[in-house]
Amino acid sequence: MEIADEVAALARAFRAQLARHRAGGTWAAPGGATLTRDLPVIDVEIRSGRRTLAQIRTDLGECTRCKLCSTRRSIVFGVGADDAPLMFVGEAPGEQEDRRGEPFVGPAGELLDKMIEAMGWSRRDVYIANILMCRPPGNRNPQPDEVAACKPFLEAKIAAIAPRVIVALGRPAANTLLGTDAPISALRGRFHDRYGTKVMPTFHPAYLLREPDRKRDAWSDLKLVMAELARLGITPAHG
Repeated sequence: MEIADEVAALARAFRAQLARHRAGGTWAAPGGATLTRDLPVIDVEIRSGRRTLAQIRTDLGECTRCKLCSTRRSIVFGVGADDAPLMFVGEAPGEQEDRRGEPFVGPAGELLDKMIEAMGWSRRDVYIANILMCRPPGNRNPQPDEVAACKPFLEAKIAAIAPRVIVALGRPAANTLLGTDAPISALRGRFHDRYGTKVMPTFHPAYLLREPDRKRDAWSDLKLVMAELARLGITPAHG
């Protein structure tokens, strides 16, 4: 069988498995493992071919996949290096992000930049994204249908970048990435495995602005990230 035929057959198998997952309760992954429906599942288009960030942005287009398209000003796709070993994922764009079309550019973004710089990195050397790419009205919490519409594109971005460590900023990001509803206080301070990638949940910078006493805890989490990257032989670009 030609390689192209093998790839096509694999894609068909993934589509069949994914259809059964969406209709039932489990999804049989290659090798016999199963994933329950409430755990993150990478869509077949992502699993059957790794796309570049530019291709993913083209596929996204002027997205109208959920109701947020009617209230947003900008699609906030993400920013940073397309091969970054370190990725930060937040919840959703705020008002200033919606205006500028870039994640974390308000006061919380300024604090995040300082946190990244303290680790020896810069905004252009890591990758920063959110669970949602459009601002919820009034900065309300993301709704399940909105997360469902955006999630395949987040999965595709993670697959394209292939970071070694993901820092989940706040409970919504951590819950979405890890398929849990646990509070951030129960998740932070230790790594969680996600398809072979380490995830470190920590406090969202906006929360740290309201509760500055928790900055020490967040820095403790980031030091664990720094140590893990060092263990992997990954040196900060500006360390």
